[in-house]
Amino acid sequence: MIEERLAGGGVNEVVRVGGTVRRPVGDWTPAVHRLLGHLADRGFAGAPRVHGFDERGREVLDFVPGEVAHYPLPAYAWSDASLAAVAALLRGYHDACAGFVSPQDAVWYFPAREPVEVVCHGDAAPYNCVFRDGLPVAFIDFDTAHPGPRLWDVAYAAYRFVPLTAVGNGEAMLPVDEQARRLRLLCDAYGVDQAGRAALPEMVGERLRAMVDHMYERAEAGVEAFARHVADGHAELYLTDRDHVAHHADLFRPM
Repeated sequence: MIEERLAGGGVNEVVRVGGTVRRPVGDWTPAVHRLLGHLADRGFAGAPRVHGFDERGREVLDFVPGEVAHYPLPAYAWSDASLAAVAALLRGYHDACAGFVSPQDAVWYFPAREPVEVVCHGDAAPYNCVFRDGLPVAFIDFDTAHPGPRLWDVAYAAYRFVPLTAVGNGEAMLPVDEQARRLRLLCDAYGVDQAGRAALPEMVGERLRAMVDHMYERAEAGVEAFARHVADGHAELYLTDRDHVAHHADLFRPM
């Protein structure tokens, strides 16, 4: 078999073999496979199908054709149409989670977060989104999936796709008024209710704080990828963005 290493994969090495992707597994893999099986049964086309494991113990998933948006983001990932489509894709994913029953002994990468409404993707970002013809068609890399509220996923998607950043995160920084406009577009396309819109800035802040805490925890545990992220200043970047969202919280309540 000819293996082609794929771009991205910040923590894991991911390779393509023909029409499949091979990825390392973790304690959470059985729960993720059960989730992906549920999505397939529901007819949700925005996630890869599972094909078990290969002879090296790696999980085998569909290779989803298209382009994955890595930083700096390509122009098509900045369009209003792309932003609205990714919000609709996330809503479709969450709706497809309806009826999924997480086994009592299920292990997830992150602990469940209350109130549990869906299984959050956990890392809905351009680098985990496949685009075709300039529009998002599927999410990939469900390793960080875990039960939680819809808004937990929406908050991180807003942070990444609007994006709600004070420093750019590798792409051009939008004026605050434009960030607010795009955030409203995302909320409208997803269908975020009034209570969710009111709570969104604080949820973004909680999500970024949790990401930083996890980064330090894994770095201290000796995980090289996370130690590299800390050394490269990612934690300070996310905390700066957290302060940015808090400072403009009233503007970022798209009521």
